[in-house]
Amino acid sequence: MKVAFVPRYGPPEVVEFREQLRPAPAPGHVRIQVLAAAVTTADSRLRSGVLPRGFGVLRGIALGFGGPRKGVLGTDAAGVVDALGPGVTRFAIGDPVLAFPGSAMGCHAEYLVMPADGRLVRKPANLSFEEAASLPFGGVTALDYLRRGEVKGAERVLVNGASGSVGSAAVQLAKHLGAHVTAVCSAANADLARALGAEQVIDYASTDFAAGSARYDAIVDCVGNAPYARVRSVLTRGGRLLAVLSDLPATLGAPFIRGEHMHRVVAGPAAEKVEDLATLAELAEQRVFKPLVDQRFPFAQIVDAYRVVDSGRKKGSVVVTLNARAATR
Repeated sequence: MKVAFVPRYGPPEVVEFREQLRPAPAPGHVRIQVLAAAVTTADSRLRSGVLPRGFGVLRGIALGFGGPRKGVLGTDAAGVVDALGPGVTRFAIGDPVLAFPGSAMGCHAEYLVMPADGRLVRKPANLSFEEAASLPFGGVTALDYLRRGEVKGAERVLVNGASGSVGSAAVQLAKHLGAHVTAVCSAANADLARALGAEQVIDYASTDFAAGSARYDAIVDCVGNAPYARVRSVLTRGGRLLAVLSDLPATLGAPFIRGEHMHRVVAGPAAEKVEDLATLAELAEQRVFKPLVDQRFPFAQIVDAYRVVDSGRKKGSVVVTLNARAATR
């Protein structure tokens, strides 16, 4: 089978195609023919080796020296089950599925083996394979942060970086919870943010939300430029900063922030739960949540997909397709 392999840290051009043996599913596992896979910011960081401030010293131990320990990246995929390991009864051959190996990676390949009881659910019928492959990374991250931040109905929530994969999911999910959502994005993406459910949009190029008079019960920072010191004055008493992207000092210091205003900072890796994946699939079927796909590339052009992700200007997700069926439902 063909895989996109990252032999060393570097720019998109380091990615090379290799042939590997098609894996056989072990007992309790299924093999999936991958039809579409997302290229996420997590993939981009692992490929480049460029991490938020402070995390670089841990790169070799955590990820690999010289290059990613897991050379086949990819956190999200959608496809069809094509082989079953002994003992599998939850799925059948031909089932359309949505897979989220997450930090285990491996989606940038023609075939993927997953535990049948792992982060694997049936694909929502109303999503194409491309859309389904765009659901897990942003959706699971946003759902986990909103839960840890205890966001609830009628609260005022600001999403900084509302047009990206996590931000676009956070806008939709916070709106579903009943929150009043303010989106921070470029003027070019204002209409998109409103369509996702934002009731107010702030153009970051012309207005600094942290210098305004509005107050927010929760701020979801998907960009990494809104540390607590910058936003504490616009948090309500008991307000929470959900630091989806933060450097090591801010992550380590998050549990110790409280103060007289009872603020709280939520940081650190998002939990990867099959229950959250199932929740998002259900919300997608109910048309409450729709993953946003910015650009699509053939698998052979995955380097171009990485270039778009590296630009920091994508809207939602970037997807590579491995089969013409990927755009169908």
